[in-house]
Amino acid sequence: MNEIKSKRPRQADIAATAGVSVATVSRVLANEPGISGSVREHILRVAAEHGYQAKATSEAVLGGLALIASDGMTGGLSVFYEAIVDGLRTGALERAMPFEVRLVREDRATPDVIRDYMTTAKAEGLFLVGIDPNPALRQWIEAERIPVVLVNGTDPQLRLDGVSPANFFGAFQAADRLLAAGHRRILHFTGSHRHTIRERVRGFDAAIDAVEGAESRIVSMSFNGSASREAHELAAAILAQNAGFTAAFCMNDFVAVGVLEAVTEAGLRVPEDFAIVGFDDLPCALMTDPPLSTMRVDRAALGREAIGLMLARFRDRAAPVRHVCHAVVPVAGGTVPMPKPMSDTDDL
Repeated sequence: MNEIKSKRPRQADIAATAGVSVATVSRVLANEPGISGSVREHILRVAAEHGYQAKATSEAVLGGLALIASDGMTGGLSVFYEAIVDGLRTGALERAMPFEVRLVREDRATPDVIRDYMTTAKAEGLFLVGIDPNPALRQWIEAERIPVVLVNGTDPQLRLDGVSPANFFGAFQAADRLLAAGHRRILHFTGSHRHTIRERVRGFDAAIDAVEGAESRIVSMSFNGSASREAHELAAAILAQNAGFTAAFCMNDFVAVGVLEAVTEAGLRVPEDFAIVGFDDLPCALMTDPPLSTMRVDRAALGREAIGLMLARFRDRAAPVRHVCHAVVPVAGGTVPMPKPMSDTDDL
């Protein structure tokens, strides 16, 4: 009597039916991270139809809660944080991490409030998005050993994991663009209690200090209302003084929009008479005339990176703290002259 043996389906068969690569099938069947939820579900369904029984995950992924400063999400910078949230959601979905988001006023980000939020969300890990923990919150985090990732944040004590744009180097490069265009008296519109913005101040100052004869002036902003309107008023007052400043670096693109309006209203040509560099590459950068020269921050990538940092912290609570900086990329725009191309005789 012939014995019919069941044959385990090949991954190549599953890949062909699902319309994906064998490598993708292999990663899904091994329960590896980095595959979107929809693709994972599709492959597992095809595998089941072929008679393949996927291995159960060895342990459930712990959940995370993201707290976002409500003044950032409901004010002018909402578009910045919305992209970060998209990255967080995508990263959590790919890694099958239960994930929720809550808004909180920064002055209400107390241990009691956050404990209640985390309990309701059944979250083990905490993402602080645009929030620098105050001493009381930091003490609670450390005492309770809460896994925390600062998103678009920097811990100067390097005791909390975090991910941020390369603020120091981005600001250094922004200032360098203005210096390379020949400007030596440069305004710096800034103002914030956040460590990330202080890093931009340090980077800008380092670039100025590296060039003989260059000088700058900090233009402090209060942000009590519209950032663009405040920057417009401050820039107009400075230009009326004829103090000889010919360029400005702005802490974000909303500020740069206000400066650009003041400069053009003063009858100056941009970039011939006055140059401007913004930061973040927000949608408004393309809406000005000329378009803003700025520094691009990949906000969604920051969110995805934060999920990876949290999962690593879940796996090893005692691992050394990590802070990941993502490069900031120059966007040409039209408010800084493009560098002249080298001629064939320049290096002779």
